Amino acid sequence: MPEIEDGLLLSTNPATGEEAGRVPVADEKAVAQAVERAREAAAWWLGLGYDGRKARLLRWRSLLVGRIDELAEVTHRETGKPTADAVMETVAAVEHVDWAARHARKVLGPRRTRTRLLLAEHSGHLEYQPYGVVGVIGPWNYPIVTPVGPISGALAAGNAVIFKPSEYTPVVGQWLVDTFAEVVPEHPVLQAVHGFGDVGAALCRSGVGKVAFTGSTATAKKVMAACAENLVPVVIEAGGKDALIVDADADVPAAAEAAVWGGMTNAGQTCIGIERVYAVAPVYDALVKEIVAKAGKLRTGEEIGPITMPRQIDTIREHIDDALARGGTAVLGGADAVQPPYVAPTVLVDVPADSTEIREETFGPTLTITRVKDAEEAIRLANDTPYGLGGAVFGKKNAIRIARRLRAGMVAVNSTLTFVGMGNLPFGGVGDSGFGRIHGEDGLREFARPKAITVRRGPSVLPSMTFERTPAQIATIVKAVRLLYKGRP
Repeated sequence: MPEIEDGLLLSTNPATGEEAGRVPVADEKAVAQAVERAREAAAWWLGLGYDGRKARLLRWRSLLVGRIDELAEVTHRETGKPTADAVMETVAAVEHVDWAARHARKVLGPRRTRTRLLLAEHSGHLEYQPYGVVGVIGPWNYPIVTPVGPISGALAAGNAVIFKPSEYTPVVGQWLVDTFAEVVPEHPVLQAVHGFGDVGAALCRSGVGKVAFTGSTATAKKVMAACAENLVPVVIEAGGKDALIVDADADVPAAAEAAVWGGMTNAGQTCIGIERVYAVAPVYDALVKEIVAKAGKLRTGEEIGPITMPRQIDTIREHIDDALARGGTAVLGGADAVQPPYVAPTVLVDVPADSTEIREETFGPTLTITRVKDAEEAIRLANDTPYGLGGAVFGKKNAIRIARRLRAGMVAVNSTLTFVGMGNLPFGGVGDSGFGRIHGEDGLREFARPKAITVRRGPSVLPSMTFERTPAQIATIVKAVRLLYKGRP
């Protein structure tokens, strides 16, 4: 765990142990004060209107682009992940800021709704109003793109944001907040509070209007419990055990390349990472050979960075050991792959379906590859999990049909992980992977309350909602409804 010294949280590089930076630790009082500042800032921010917020968010986007190398270096220094990975993470974050800024008015702006028969004298109006202050609790594995999704959506919707970065990546989180303050210096529209789980709990209980959380399923339940005390709504993006299905007509080399990327990018520390591969019998042998060849070329310490959380290394080791003890075979890596703080790419076959390597989130650079007789068996096994975050399918004729049947919030066809980079698509899962969405139109709507308004435009033609109605008028209403709806498709 990170250490605290003189009220400062010390962040270190997991690969080298070198200090990456220090940030002040918040307590319950500091969180409450940040929320109070945010309330005032939110009123000013909302008053800017969609155009004003758009202009400032786009300036932040441009700043991120202009200083992408700096942010990548900060991220590399704090997480140990390859600089190239940090660059691509920033690129994805920029896409989400841009999309939210440009589409907030269209998605959330006031509109009239169609008049209905029984209230023809009224017009209907729908608008979305921000919550005021939104709390965002971010993860350590993708400290840029993951929190920037809800942050940009909440800001575009008109909220101020209190951001609690992971205690493992506070320097990256503070960098994001500081650069936003450079383009929006007038008020603290985006603030950071740092610390451990108690700070996140304080944020949940601080009176914020909504909380967006990304992290483990176990912690998500604690966040929900804290928020439930005051009926604070939440968006939860939790763990995953994503599967890749490779059908008989798939491009095997392309599937192998995508499997290795999806399973081992960021040293496998990816919530939407591929952890299970199900390949139909005709392509199984060729796929295993291709995956082993491609994964075997990856260099630990270069393309494969360190495992950020020390206790995660124990989980990865336990999963590999359990798979091997229960009859699985390591065709690449294996027990000797675990060399803290690194884990070398590991590919396992013949792993029993009830092993921890199949059932539980591993969060390391490991893949299990399972032979199945057909796509139907692959779908059944892929869905046999309490998680339901993302997934992937490789194939031609039936790939999209297979994708639709996967119990997951997002599926990539003939690629892996690509849905995270599309700012116009919702991101989130089902089951133990959480609920609610960030990104896209659904993500914007998560950070604003829908409000319905009706306006009377004239006298009632068919007075239904009044004690002044007569039996004859009720009979006319019934006749009109029958004419309009009876037997109508």
